Amino acid sequence: MRKYRLIDDFQKPTRKTIWKHLDAMAVNYAVYSTHLTELAPVLTNTSLYVYADSDSVVIVQLHYPKNATDQILSGEDAYWKLTEAVMTTQMTLSKYYSDTKVFGLLLTEEEFRDSVIYNSVWNKTGVMVIDGVKGMKRRKIRVNEDNDLPGKPIVDDITVMFGHEEEEEEPLEEKEEEEEDNDFERMLNSLLTDDNSPSSENPSTDKGDNNDDNDDTNGNDDDGDTSVCDTGSGESIDNMTFPDGNVEQNDNNSVKVEILRPIANPRRELDKLVGCADIKQRMDDLVALTSFNQMMRKNFPRNRQHHISLHSLFLGRPGTGKTTVCKIYGSLLHQSGALSKGHVVVCDRGTFIGTLWGDEERSIRQVVEMAKGGVLMIDEAYLLNSKNDHDPGRMVIQLLMNILADETQRDIAVVLCGYREPMMRLLNTNPGLLSRFPNKFEFNDFTVDELLEITQCRVRDYHYSFTDEAWTKYRTTLTQAYEVRDPETWGNARYITNLLDRIYMQHAARCVRQQPEDKFQLLTLTPDDIVPIETPRQRTKFGF
Repeated sequence: MRKYRLIDDFQKPTRKTIWKHLDAMAVNYAVYSTHLTELAPVLTNTSLYVYADSDSVVIVQLHYPKNATDQILSGEDAYWKLTEAVMTTQMTLSKYYSDTKVFGLLLTEEEFRDSVIYNSVWNKTGVMVIDGVKGMKRRKIRVNEDNDLPGKPIVDDITVMFGHEEEEEEPLEEKEEEEEDNDFERMLNSLLTDDNSPSSENPSTDKGDNNDDNDDTNGNDDDGDTSVCDTGSGESIDNMTFPDGNVEQNDNNSVKVEILRPIANPRRELDKLVGCADIKQRMDDLVALTSFNQMMRKNFPRNRQHHISLHSLFLGRPGTGKTTVCKIYGSLLHQSGALSKGHVVVCDRGTFIGTLWGDEERSIRQVVEMAKGGVLMIDEAYLLNSKNDHDPGRMVIQLLMNILADETQRDIAVVLCGYREPMMRLLNTNPGLLSRFPNKFEFNDFTVDELLEITQCRVRDYHYSFTDEAWTKYRTTLTQAYEVRDPETWGNARYITNLLDRIYMQHAARCVRQQPEDKFQLLTLTPDDIVPIETPRQRTKFGF
């Protein structure tokens, strides 16, 4: 008999049947449900319903800005706030209920059909939209708060996690909001009187230590706590030891390589990536095979195991997500048991090429030792290729071949990254090199719609929102830049990073010049903030 699944039930309703479905949930004794007014600090002053069984949680948000004075968010803003709540809930619950999935359902009176984020099915962020729902303000939704239902402990943990308070404590919340407003006024007055000295009591919360931004696809920087969590292999990352990244090329010269620690929930991070559908599927297949090997080893230890090569090629232009995916790749392989640690050691030609003869061999052996248990990523690996027979980069390739041929070097995955054409020329220099890298992942340039989705993800990280006019101007600015771009130098997600940085500076300067009426204007991007940046144009070719 098929097990009941809450999420399947919520997949079916439309705008015409959703009320009947919610009424049915109130009498479903496999599902615990409750009504909340907030999941602070992410979702506040809103109407929420949480439904949970033993396997999944669905957070339903009602959004009716036309009829409710307490609604200050647009439909798209409400979508991103709900997405943030879903991801935060999933991350926290994974520590106690590892198999529980969290989803969000936004019911809104607005029409989302022409929106970039509209999706009538569960998307990669776990959020679905039913738009054009009328009469929400008049609806009375029943819930089932029976203490004996299996989903109750999960919902209790969610409410504790978000610091949910009962309605009778609202006067205290109002007092806190009033204090926040006073703090805002004091801060604003200080800013406008040029008293801009940093305060030790308010340290910066900017997560500037995430070094993936140069090659990120969605701006996800929310892995600041990953160093103290369990990745699923049974050993906490906090208990692991990682190398310091120092490579001594010779007695007088050393270089530092970047060490990316594994992340807590790599599958979730993979789902959050914009585009990359083929890459996600290929990684799922590879991880599934490694997981299958683990199960076979446990249940049939004498049987022959499948030989799986983890060495891979990441082919694509800058800004298409290679570094980010590489970090996820290492964590996925660690979680499936294929790698003992899952960290990533990021290298390039400069890591290996020193100042003396023989530096290459010393460097590569140190780097391989650092990468044991994880991933050795060589960025722009094609730079090791040269027409000069005496180029030391050729020695690096040969040494790498010797290491890959060593059957004892199984607890490592080598990933070569770079542009497709020069990478293929590199692989053709050695007949056995291509066969050592059977896993090939193609990172395509992003479309305009994908870049717009990346923008929303990046902006959401800082809790900014566009006005409708600002979003229209931003979309036009990006589209115009995309149409005249030089495909060979186009930065993809890096262009979005640079464009948003310029917009943030313009926004900050405007806020300093003008006195905002309230604190929410500090998080609102207007058309005046949208300024273009220089876009390298495609070169005109001459000749016949």
